[in-house]
Amino acid sequence: MADTVFAPWDDPDQKPLIRFRNVTKRFGDFTAIDDLTLDIFEQEFFALLGPSGCGKTTMMRMLAGFENPTEGRIELAGNDIAGVPPNKRAVNMMFQSYALFPHLSIWDNIAFGLRRESSDKAAISARVEEMLKLTRLEKFAKRKPHQISGGQRQRVALARSLAKAPKLLLLDEPLGALDAKLREATQFELMDIQEKTGTTFVIVTHDQEEAMTVASRVAVMDEGRIMQVATPEQIYEAPQSVYVADFIGDVNIIRGSATAVGPDRYQIAWAEGRDPVHAVSTRPFSDGQECHLAIRPEKVSIHAEHPAADNAVQGKVLDIAYLGNLSTYHVELPTGEIIKAQVANTRRISRRAFTWEDPVWISWTETAGVLLDQ
Repeated sequence: MADTVFAPWDDPDQKPLIRFRNVTKRFGDFTAIDDLTLDIFEQEFFALLGPSGCGKTTMMRMLAGFENPTEGRIELAGNDIAGVPPNKRAVNMMFQSYALFPHLSIWDNIAFGLRRESSDKAAISARVEEMLKLTRLEKFAKRKPHQISGGQRQRVALARSLAKAPKLLLLDEPLGALDAKLREATQFELMDIQEKTGTTFVIVTHDQEEAMTVASRVAVMDEGRIMQVATPEQIYEAPQSVYVADFIGDVNIIRGSATAVGPDRYQIAWAEGRDPVHAVSTRPFSDGQECHLAIRPEKVSIHAEHPAADNAVQGKVLDIAYLGNLSTYHVELPTGEIIKAQVANTRRISRRAFTWEDPVWISWTETAGVLLDQ
């Protein structure tokens, strides 16, 4: 598969399926969406990620037609969709509650929207069978929603949403009601179905792991604004702000002031009487500028002796979080700051090298962290 097919956002010739242009949405005095501009492309699996109240559901409701922007315009396939009622848009929405009809069979639930638009029984039947097969529900077709599991109900809702072949499918926290194991399995099912149908999916979630797993691109939101839009890898490895670094996964933030010591190389004064730490950054910093060094715990190593490393700091083990495959050591520095170091548990726990209160050294390379100015 060519990169441009997978990354249409990098292709200047690709026209976005959805365009938000300077969209603001107010409810009375409250601004839910603040001057937002965003492009979403065809066949993308796009995630809106952020904490409760950040505006992601409002964006989705505007796409679905349940709300109109206060200012700005939203285009779908080049057409302004303001004022177009929900049932006239080539958009379908799958709700968190699934909203299935309890008195109808699975087959009839999937057929419901098709029957309202067509009387061709053969075509409806063929499409329902196709959707049952896609979501692996053929043997449950005659059952009622209460006779199947939560994960299966979720697939029925998905089949019903896709039955009318919408250009765009909106998923509002679709996996929130599922247990962790089932949620993980369903994430991969969703990706598979999205790939097979070629439908553009936009998912709203506050679960970072979910967004990172399913999405081709992620928009991290806060207070009605988009903080960064990028692929999951870029969001994780190259966050553009402390907010994004902190929101996705676990991160250590060291605050200090930067001084250039070579091309793209900086030393960071971070504590009185302590050796500066070193970082590489293509983002320019002026001498003495306040900065934040964001380092992921898995990029921090832990040692019994002083290591030969770009950056080494002494501390003591304050806490250990044992996660089965990983252990996270919370190391307290003499300055009172806590740095997390993550270690893969390749040995049995009885052979763990460090325990509580042990004096240790932590280290990381000068390329391990991301130097941020905000």
